[in-house]
Amino acid sequence: MTVEHLYVHAPFCARRCPYCDFAVTVRRTGGHEAWSEAIRAELDMRENGGPAGDPVTLARPLRTLFVGGGTPSLLGADAMGALGRILGPERVASPTLEWTAEANPESFGPEVARGWQEAGVNRVSLGVQSFDPAVLRWMGRLHGPDGARVAVETARAHGLANLSLDLIFGLPARLGRDLRTDLDAALALDPAHLSLYGLSAEQGTPLARWIREGREIPLDDDAYAEEYLQIAERLASEGYRHYEVSNFARPGFESVHNQAYWSGTPYLGLGNGSHSYLPPFRSWNFRNWDEYSNRVLAGEDPTVERESVEGEARVLETIWLGLRTADGWALPVGTGGDGPESEEMAAAGEIARSWQVRGLAAVRGGRVILTPEGWLLLDELAVQMADVVRTEGRGSG
Repeated sequence: MTVEHLYVHAPFCARRCPYCDFAVTVRRTGGHEAWSEAIRAELDMRENGGPAGDPVTLARPLRTLFVGGGTPSLLGADAMGALGRILGPERVASPTLEWTAEANPESFGPEVARGWQEAGVNRVSLGVQSFDPAVLRWMGRLHGPDGARVAVETARAHGLANLSLDLIFGLPARLGRDLRTDLDAALALDPAHLSLYGLSAEQGTPLARWIREGREIPLDDDAYAEEYLQIAERLASEGYRHYEVSNFARPGFESVHNQAYWSGTPYLGLGNGSHSYLPPFRSWNFRNWDEYSNRVLAGEDPTVERESVEGEARVLETIWLGLRTADGWALPVGTGGDGPESEEMAAAGEIARSWQVRGLAAVRGGRVILTPEGWLLLDELAVQMADVVRTEGRGSG
């Protein structure tokens, strides 16, 4: 199978945030040589089939390359150049390639920016999270309120103008975080893209333990919804397109890589904890860096689990992925018609219209497009729709 979209995981972080459940290894410095060696070994294995199964071919050129983490900027100035050499110029030298790399402000200095630009990185995603000093301390972030501005100026000075900023909302009320002030600060930097993620207490994280022990109180559902809707309204008024449940972009600056995920396009993931989707199978690697790297360097398959996404599971996933985007999900052909499928398909249309009446969705051109109010109920609505769209093939759209 040939894939055009590649994700590469860089697992190292100088500190683990209390809400983080990603595949992260805490190190003060990255050490890209060991990382590069492991990525090269896994790529060779995937391309040759090896113990991992059928061979995968990376397109020449790639359409997207996303280096996430962890903190890729912690790997230093030479890591992206090394990755480019591993993949080969025929894959990464295309002017149409979207090459994103994630960075934290404190480790994204002039040398890293210069090295990334020379390697071919053309999109940078900065983990800002907040501009409030008390919030940054609570999160354990290593940059101060001015860190994002300095990082943005550094990126632009080195020709990296396509910038995305990550912010977190839904923080505990006791922190006193003023969301409007954070949005003002982010917008003052005029990023091409913004990702807004609601804080969640994932199992096994310090935050989950704090809540369980009563040391922290999560924001209540009504306040969480109010913040989300405030964000959606504010960014729309500033000219950003709310093109996915958590993502906003100036027109033309939507993430091509992430849109591939949401459309069900095949992609390959390299690195510990990374996921791949090679229809009809989804697989993911061992999360622990040492276990992953030891395996690939020994020529062993780093895959920890593989599942088939077919039948009802595929129907539900297709509906869920479609509904999470501004393009929406296509109602099955024949909805509301008089053919043999009319009863089931009419039920799907009836559900969509009920959402529209409640202000949760719009139905346009045969597609169901959720409103921000609907996105707050995404999981519930996707399951509700999937319950009436069960026959194989009717979930596509």
